Amino acid sequence: MAHVAVIGGGVGGLATALLTARHGHTVELFERDTRAPGTALDRDFFGWHRPTVPQATQPHVLLGAARTLLRDEIPDVYAEMLRLGARERHELDWFDVRPPARPGDEELVMLQARRIVLESALLTALRAEEGAVLRHGEPVTGLRTEPGVQAAGRVRVTGVVTKAGPYAADLVVDAAGRRGGTERWLAAAGCRPPVVERHRTGLAYFCRWYRLPEGMQEGPRRPWAVTGGPFAGCAVFPADNRVFAVTLIVHTRDSTRSALRDPVLFESAARAFPPGEAWLDLGAEPLSDVLATASLDNRWSALVDDHGPVVAGLVPIGDAITHTNPTLGQGTSLALWAALRVARTAGREPGSARYAAEHHAWAVRTLKPWFDFQVVADAAIGERFATRAVRTGAARETAALFDCALEDPEVMRARARVRHLVEPPERAYADPGIRARVARWLAARPGYVPNAVGPERAEWEKLTQG
Repeated sequence: MAHVAVIGGGVGGLATALLTARHGHTVELFERDTRAPGTALDRDFFGWHRPTVPQATQPHVLLGAARTLLRDEIPDVYAEMLRLGARERHELDWFDVRPPARPGDEELVMLQARRIVLESALLTALRAEEGAVLRHGEPVTGLRTEPGVQAAGRVRVTGVVTKAGPYAADLVVDAAGRRGGTERWLAAAGCRPPVVERHRTGLAYFCRWYRLPEGMQEGPRRPWAVTGGPFAGCAVFPADNRVFAVTLIVHTRDSTRSALRDPVLFESAARAFPPGEAWLDLGAEPLSDVLATASLDNRWSALVDDHGPVVAGLVPIGDAITHTNPTLGQGTSLALWAALRVARTAGREPGSARYAAEHHAWAVRTLKPWFDFQVVADAAIGERFATRAVRTGAARETAALFDCALEDPEVMRARARVRHLVEPPERAYADPGIRARVARWLAARPGYVPNAVGPERAEWEKLTQG
């Protein structure tokens, strides 16, 4: 049995602590915020100021990968989320009649809920674990390290330090996100710096939350997915308890960006897209101002370089190792995968350099391919929004695959397997049958122009000027 210290009480930290405790280890979780999520969802979601977690009030989607893990590993958490109002949605329900089921279709179900619903369910379960100690309001200020000579720039972390003093641990898990202090503490301990790969997206998100009218449990079955033209996009995110978010996406250099903070102009612009118009026409009650987030990047941070692990006794999960912007909704799934991996391996010499190296190798095999996929996808969107160019060649074929999926259940199934992190795109989209279906779809539409949904630029500028 190992004793594990978890830095950070967000989704990744809570999941790591809960799963690790249920695998027979003891856990201490350290969270800087004195407040913890409860079951008063609206109060916590809209009234809790969380400057270190700016994504907390942005839309979240639990993809099939996350849902499967919750149902298989911590079903009580999944049941609690449903009790709190989360809703299931199968990707193939896009069609008027769901296609005949096939093996694996059960993995293509998303869970629609605000982030606070998952946090609340995880914390409820964690509080009942005898082997877990929660230290809210006690931020980590440094790392406890093994005294002695450093070997090849590597030290061994043996716990954490707070203002209350040191706490020993066999393994420290960094779940503090990209704004945590781990890099600074490692430098102070004499470690070599982590290897960071960063890709700017050039995207800015603006969202506003609404609640459907009393008695209306669901909005339109479609459209609600991401749609867009050459310079902007719109998406609707149904959540729990009749709540949904409308989101607009533009480039950070777009001259109309600042205008979207105005609720009236935001709604005018959102109505120019089919999803925004369909949902805003339902008479929903606004629940928030327009919430903006930008300076987004895709960031991979590795604690292993060409010389091996830069530290032993500490491993990163969640945004501390792979931060991906919200375009594909991958973040929660990747964090839960890493949390489960820690729980399953915490008893295997967790303080050793070998453990650190094996954790990194697992992350490269399991998480990095999805990070790389996100980088490519975001680069294409960012370039399109920046240049306002119509896509051609391979980019046109990719756009055609997405549009074809809205009409062809077989292509939709392939697209959904990628979307829900079940199958990598290079395998799902290379299937000869899928390629043939998309080719026939394109051949029947010789004038097809990708990303043609939404207003023309002149109309957009008029809408955002009031």
